[in-house]
Amino acid sequence: MSGDQGFRRKAVAELTDAKGVYALCDLDGQPIYVGQSVDGIRSRVRRHLTSARSDVIANRQIDVWEVAFVHAWEVEDRDAIANMERRVFAHFDAILPLMNGAALADGADHLPPPDPNQTIQVIPEDERQDRLTPDRRLARQINQYELLVDYILTVKNAPHLKKSLDAHFSRLVRYHQMFLT
Repeated sequence: MSGDQGFRRKAVAELTDAKGVYALCDLDGQPIYVGQSVDGIRSRVRRHLTSARSDVIANRQIDVWEVAFVHAWEVEDRDAIANMERRVFAHFDAILPLMNGAALADGADHLPPPDPNQTIQVIPEDERQDRLTPDRRLARQINQYELLVDYILTVKNAPHLKKSLDAHFSRLVRYHQMFLT
């Protein structure tokens, strides 16, 4: 196991395994995907980060390379999880489109979410700093965009994947501008 994988494994082990809502955040700390788990946040996030049984990885909606932080909101009431997920989604999707694809903002109370109960960094800081360089980041985003376009053209042409593609394009433009400066 490489040092980065060992770091990630140990960091994820520190996440709560309570039920609730989580956000996978990029190298800047900006959420890129919001999800929920009634079986435990740690278990669900681990599946995303290892590509094990994770549709958003398999269908190319997110690039695990970009994930540097995880926010977790513990939600005791099982019925309140969906509402918290919509609330977190609506807040962050308004700032920068999320990769979820499906719009979760409907029915949200539009109040900012509370601070997360937990935030962990899942890659070493020196690696995060290295990945922040515009040339590495732009190249990865171009590749991820191409993978998602190919998935849509050859496997599944669905509205939620096109929404995710649009979110990737917004980031691609942003990274392109960073590259030029």
